[in-house]
Amino acid sequence: MSLNHIIFYTIIFICFITSIYFVYHNYAFYERPIAKVIQTNLEDSTDLKDIHGNEDRIFTQHIIGEIKNGEEKGRIIHLTNEYSLSGAYDQPYEKGNELFVSFEKNPNESSTLTGNITDVKRDKYTVIVAWIFIFTLLLVGKKQGLFASISLAVNILLLSYALDIYVRTDMNLLWICGITVVLFTVISLLLVNGFNEKTYAAIIATLLGTFISLLITYLAMRITSENGLYYEEMQYLTRPYRLIFLAGLFIGSLGAVMDVAISLSSATFELYNKNNDISVKALKESGIEIGKDIMGTMTNILFFAYISGSIPMLILYLKNYSLLGFTLSINLSLELARALAGGIGIVLTIPIGLYTSIFFINRKREKL
Repeated sequence: MSLNHIIFYTIIFICFITSIYFVYHNYAFYERPIAKVIQTNLEDSTDLKDIHGNEDRIFTQHIIGEIKNGEEKGRIIHLTNEYSLSGAYDQPYEKGNELFVSFEKNPNESSTLTGNITDVKRDKYTVIVAWIFIFTLLLVGKKQGLFASISLAVNILLLSYALDIYVRTDMNLLWICGITVVLFTVISLLLVNGFNEKTYAAIIATLLGTFISLLITYLAMRITSENGLYYEEMQYLTRPYRLIFLAGLFIGSLGAVMDVAISLSSATFELYNKNNDISVKALKESGIEIGKDIMGTMTNILFFAYISGSIPMLILYLKNYSLLGFTLSINLSLELARALAGGIGIVLTIPIGLYTSIFFINRKREKL
């Protein structure tokens, strides 16, 4: 192992230890009071049954916790937690859990401190999972895995900043997402694959495939007057839900399109690198066959990714005796539209990516 590798892994290890230590001792950085559970007692349980025969059980849990930050740091607080056996919107707590709490009335030194649970402090689990993800990327992808982690972090910051701009200003969300998509594509592909013709071809194919698929989807929605699309899940938005839906299509299809573009570009350039005399016709035939294989799997991935998020609501509707057709139309219309839009982008990206790669390959041949 070279000195550079030793230094790199040492830095990664120090960052890991530092971040873990920080999230286990960062109470002072939170404005909301945090209580660490030191004791729990189950006080009561009640069986419930609704008019449809659905059965559940409600438990009442008494929790004793220690305040870890703020003016009441070190004091004991008594909390009551009600949770159900089904666990749809609640959960039981155990010793060692850290909870965000609110105080009842104005606490003082002579009275028993009581309050309510507002949320769970989960940052330590998030950091641990994030490091497992980073270590897996580094183990499998090595240098490219490192750059993939960096690009992911940058993209998260970009998306957060873009949404913040939209919330704080009156800028058109599609314009914001359009600029963000360009930045996502350029940063991700350049960081992971470097500055070369293969990457340039993938960038062009990704952007063209994504923008054209959004245009086709928009025109289809206008022609059909959006019949069959149900926006009930977006009814609480105070902003134009159609625009937000289109922006979601924009961002959602980008990942799959980008994957198809770089896969096809890499395969085409690899064929050329193995045989510089390969004909354009052979490249086209091989690229089309590769594209067919990618197209089937990526379309299914998009479908399952979107549909999986609706499974809880599907079960809830069906459990309450809603008609199957009504349940599917209400909960899956937008998800299917997202999947179809992404599928259009995937299909379009295959020929675009193939011919863009061939264009750059022909340029390389002319320079030889």
